[in-house]
Amino acid sequence: MSKVLIVEDDKDLNKAYDLILSHFGYDVQTAFDGQEALKKSRQFRPDVILLDLLMPIMGGLEFLKQFAKDPGSKAKVLIFTNMENSPEVNEAYSLGAHRCIIKSWAEPQHLSRLVSDALLAR
Repeated sequence: MSKVLIVEDDKDLNKAYDLILSHFGYDVQTAFDGQEALKKSRQFRPDVILLDLLMPIMGGLEFLKQFAKDPGSKAKVLIFTNMENSPEVNEAYSLGAHRCIIKSWAEPQHLSRLVSDALLAR
């Protein structure tokens, strides 16, 4: 069973992503900021991370910087944001993000497909 870590500060989106991916058979854990996500990623060792960029305490870019320092981190990181073509998205790619998905364009029913595609891209 593939593991997915959802890092999203919006509680409703976090719960919705969790329900959808759990329904499709993924082992899911959630975090509400980058600091919590770092702890969970070290313990849970996800295959895919869905990462929001703008969060309290530690944002997505700082998470990516810290996550890259962990030699055991092999997860594909999918950026979920509404900041299309922004410097932050470009920086996320330079820090190792696999793909950027615009939240407002991503239909919830396609979330499982996006995760599956990331897993196949290994």
